Amino acid sequence: MSVVDKDAPPLLELIGICKRYLMGEVEVRALDDVHLRIARNEYVSFIGPSGSGKTTLMNIVGCLDRPSAGTYLLNGHNVEDMDDNQLAGIRNREIGFVFQNFNLLGRADALHNVMQPLVYRGVPLAERRRLAAAALERVGLGDRMDHRPNQLSGGQRQRVAIARALVGDPSILLADEPTGNLDTATAREIMAMFAALHAAGNTIILVTHDPEVAAHARRTVTIRDGRIIGDNLHAASGPRADAPAPDAGTSAAP
Repeated sequence: MSVVDKDAPPLLELIGICKRYLMGEVEVRALDDVHLRIARNEYVSFIGPSGSGKTTLMNIVGCLDRPSAGTYLLNGHNVEDMDDNQLAGIRNREIGFVFQNFNLLGRADALHNVMQPLVYRGVPLAERRRLAAAALERVGLGDRMDHRPNQLSGGQRQRVAIARALVGDPSILLADEPTGNLDTATAREIMAMFAALHAAGNTIILVTHDPEVAAHARRTVTIRDGRIIGDNLHAASGPRADAPAPDAGTSAAP
């Protein structure tokens, strides 16, 4: 089981983060003085209604956007001091993204979809294939490597997306509404997989509007009107017995 070292420096720290937009002559504060620390190996959910600021917070944590004010430290490095090329490198090395719409390449098979982040790192082809195959085995799709997205179910496509996020061994797995396009049974399987990944030592940040999904995490950060209004630790519901997730190196039925 994953263990959080509370004495270790935080994996990420947000200090007084603000994000402001101008809509005509009106200033909108999407985030307003956000302070947050997340340790390595935590499993955290960001929850809030539409317009609460959770997506803006996710974009800043994922280095997809810059704050208007405040400091963001990731692995001890000040993100605000980085240029666009450095931020792209951080996204590629440090953060694995899982999106609601999967964002897979339609003409590429599962193996080549998972290999894609490694291309930008300059990893040799043979090593890319080895790492991508291992990641697909890890999510139970070892027998679907040559299948294109249109030959896979929604749950299988999300598993490919998770394998792609994991292939570069990122510091953070950042999942944005990962069950939003899935039926209830498949969503349960994907959440069981996240629980297994966390138990194996991965740091996971889950962004959702659904309290049932958020409850799978060990810590829930509630956001409203651009501010954190709750930050609670709780026991996760964990994987259900009827929806097992594969451990690393174990193949499971898709």
